[in-house]
Amino acid sequence: DPPPVQLIVQFLEQASKPSVNEQNQVQPPPDNKRNRILKLLALKVAAHLKWDLDVLEKSLSVPVLNMLLNELLCISKVPPGTKHVDVDLSSLPPTTAMAILLYNRWAIRTIVQSSFPVKQVKPGPPQLNVMNHIQQEKELTENILKVLKEQAADSILVLEGALKLNKDLYVHTIRTLDLLAMEPGMVNGETESSTAGLKISAEEIQCQVCYDLGAIYFQQGSTNAAVHEKAKEKFFKTKELIAKNGSSSLHFTIDEERLAGYCQACEVLTSSSDDASQQATPYSQIHSCMKSGKYQDLVKIFLEDNLTLSLPEQFRQSVLRELFQKAQQGNDALDEVCFKVCVCNTVCDVLQGRIIDIQFCQLFLKPSKEKIDFLLEVCSGSINLENASEELKRRMAAFLKNLCLGMEDLQFVFMISSHELFIKLLKDDERKLLIDQMRKRSPRINLCTKPVTSFYDIPASASVNIGQLEHQLILSVDPWRIRQILIELHGMTSERQFWTISNKWEVPNVYGNVILGIKDSLTRDLVYILMAKGLHCCAIKDFVHAKQLFAACLELVTEFSPKLRQVMLNEMLLLDIYTHEAGAGVSGERPPSDLISRVRGYLEMRVPDIPLRQVIAEECVAFLLNWCENEYLTMQVPLPLVQTNPYVKLGQLLAATCKELPGPKESRRTAKDLWEVVVQICSVSNQHKRGNDGRVSLIKHRESTLGIMYRSELLSFIKKLREPLVLTTILSLFVKLHNVREDIVNDIAAEHISIWPSSIPNLQSVDFEAVAITVKELVSYALTINANNHFWLIIQADIYFATNQYSAALHYYLQAGAVCSDFFNKMVPPDVYTDQVIKRMIKCCSLLNCHTQVAILCQFLREVDYKTAFKALQEQNSHDAMDSYYEYIWDVTILEYLTYLHHKRGETDKRQIAIKAIGQTELNASNPEEVLQLAAQRRKKKFLQAMAKLYF
Repeated sequence: DPPPVQLIVQFLEQASKPSVNEQNQVQPPPDNKRNRILKLLALKVAAHLKWDLDVLEKSLSVPVLNMLLNELLCISKVPPGTKHVDVDLSSLPPTTAMAILLYNRWAIRTIVQSSFPVKQVKPGPPQLNVMNHIQQEKELTENILKVLKEQAADSILVLEGALKLNKDLYVHTIRTLDLLAMEPGMVNGETESSTAGLKISAEEIQCQVCYDLGAIYFQQGSTNAAVHEKAKEKFFKTKELIAKNGSSSLHFTIDEERLAGYCQACEVLTSSSDDASQQATPYSQIHSCMKSGKYQDLVKIFLEDNLTLSLPEQFRQSVLRELFQKAQQGNDALDEVCFKVCVCNTVCDVLQGRIIDIQFCQLFLKPSKEKIDFLLEVCSGSINLENASEELKRRMAAFLKNLCLGMEDLQFVFMISSHELFIKLLKDDERKLLIDQMRKRSPRINLCTKPVTSFYDIPASASVNIGQLEHQLILSVDPWRIRQILIELHGMTSERQFWTISNKWEVPNVYGNVILGIKDSLTRDLVYILMAKGLHCCAIKDFVHAKQLFAACLELVTEFSPKLRQVMLNEMLLLDIYTHEAGAGVSGERPPSDLISRVRGYLEMRVPDIPLRQVIAEECVAFLLNWCENEYLTMQVPLPLVQTNPYVKLGQLLAATCKELPGPKESRRTAKDLWEVVVQICSVSNQHKRGNDGRVSLIKHRESTLGIMYRSELLSFIKKLREPLVLTTILSLFVKLHNVREDIVNDIAAEHISIWPSSIPNLQSVDFEAVAITVKELVSYALTINANNHFWLIIQADIYFATNQYSAALHYYLQAGAVCSDFFNKMVPPDVYTDQVIKRMIKCCSLLNCHTQVAILCQFLREVDYKTAFKALQEQNSHDAMDSYYEYIWDVTILEYLTYLHHKRGETDKRQIAIKAIGQTELNASNPEEVLQLAAQRRKKKFLQAMAKLYF
């Protein structure tokens, strides 16, 4: 029989198999009884394993486990399409809250696990179907990881919120899953009760969540040292809980050895420079020196450790790499420190019989008296000749002898050979023989002293080990050094293709086919590696090195390939766009006219047989839209380009629509054209199967081939836009499309929404689920561009209102009013707080049982809604401040009703408060209209400010 975990894989694979109809067309997996039973069986197997993530993660791939946990979320009745971070865990049934915790714990653990290096499995004989399956699973895993990393901040917030629950939860068992599969009328609410399922105590939950949060914080600490404090807090809390409750648990086990390692690392990374405990280990001392910049003390520690050999080789090398990185960032004072630490590491390697590192050879290419003096000092301090073994003495002697043989200057050789250590280690005959060899050998030219005059004149240095050179080739971003290393490697062997030595070097297929067609192997390797490294630097926003690498590649290919020359010019254009947008463009500085001309030139380019990347056209169109080049996109862009490039067509329609805003109805032809294009993109093709990448965040991606591009491509393009009018236009289009099918109660308001058509001929063809998801993603993105745009904030509030998240909706309604009124010190414009917005705020307060707030908001309407206000005031179970809000009421009729109501109920104190409010002179009906309006405005301001403090 297969093990339980393999049953999960079998059940889910069977349930997710696509079907084929009578016309041999591939259809998505049907939602029938068979597939539902298979999914339920997979969940039962996981329940049998008590949802132990350690067991599940070891045996299930990321896509399968993702599918399993998404099924758990579905069966646990987590609202589809809702962000977990927006859900109040304390208000959910215990099994539902536990399902959300399990999913987010797995998400965090998967992100942490993906950061660890993985040993590559040696492939067996190639089998096409197996290779295709492996490649598909790899791509699927990468897609899931990408989404999990994007949602990491939300998952962390969910887990942090779980630590505040402080109550027992329950996880589904086989029995509760059977109950959920039964008819709703037969369950009698048992699965919703607090005792259904396997009980997980609050201490167990806190222990595991603290451990998982500590792991993700520790991983994030590599880029943000302050996060290590959070990691330390979580790990030590985990230790405390284990000590209190024991390490055994029904639900999980924690690797206590790994936890101890985490705690030790956190102690080192978070210790202060004056902490007395830091002197306990060399690790703490070294970390303190690196933190405080006391590099001479650091060298001293390394020198002392050459005798004790307590520091591992990997740790020594990591410290040296960090020093080299700091030196490369412009700190020239660290060059000497790098040399000294490198010498200490090299002497340590010599004494332990390891190979000398290439870095030492590079640093010693130009020896000096000071360098040799320090080297001899380290050698003398690293070996105690009285107690040292003969093996150590032999290794040190061989090192000094080989050092002499590798030097050109006899003066430096004499410095070493006359040193006390050298004399003690080598006999007289050995020393004399060495000196004679040095004097008789022919002089050699030091190639590294030759001045560099051109890219093609750089000579190759002396031959070293191929593996070490390949290592240098992978690390280097200096184009001149890359060429030098390749010349040396090709001089050693002609059988290797050096562009394949790193799987991180990726060049788009459209370019790769041209580059790999270059006949000369050295040129082929050089062009490929320069382009791959340049693209990588561009991706990580290291634009300075990317420009150097692209410039060197352009110089190289100009001599022999016009096609590749144009490719490099295109890539340098994209790089210049990125550089401007990340630099001067952030502050609003317009791009130089030369750059705008080059962007236009690229779009109009008609050179045949040039391989083109779609992303360049996409970025060029987004660039023109962001800098309001609407005239060019509307009137001057060539018609053939509009017909062949979907991004140019989309850009032209967007530019024309924005240009006509606001305009008369007869001038909105372009708006109708843009509407039709987007509707086509959001339509579902029955012949096209649903994406097979699993459900990542409760989203089913359905892509259509009916439009000019996929919906995901459209969304990716929109997220490159920053111009407010363009974003507002496309956002209002999707909002209108969302409203076409929805009930009037759930309509979302948006600026310029009236320019779009109000109906769609074929309503069934539109994927409204995808449209709703797109609206949410677009408004979230828009608010990252400008968090103070009140129209976008109203859209976000309407979305929360439509999904019954009333507290969040109120937050954004209030934020929208605050940003356009100087935190309510000015009047909120009537086009922001429309009657519809006020009515929705009233409904939110009513459903949150804040009935006094409802009555006050009824005054904000153009016509006061007395019926709703009186009904709200009759409610005695109100969750707001009730009578303390009476000072914000300015409508005398409502105050009179309050007086009557409290008198009727015998509530004397509250009646007095109402009488005091109604007795204020500024509310006297005989006052001029201006006085009454001023009184109302002052109360509106104070009430809205109080509400903001409550919901912000």
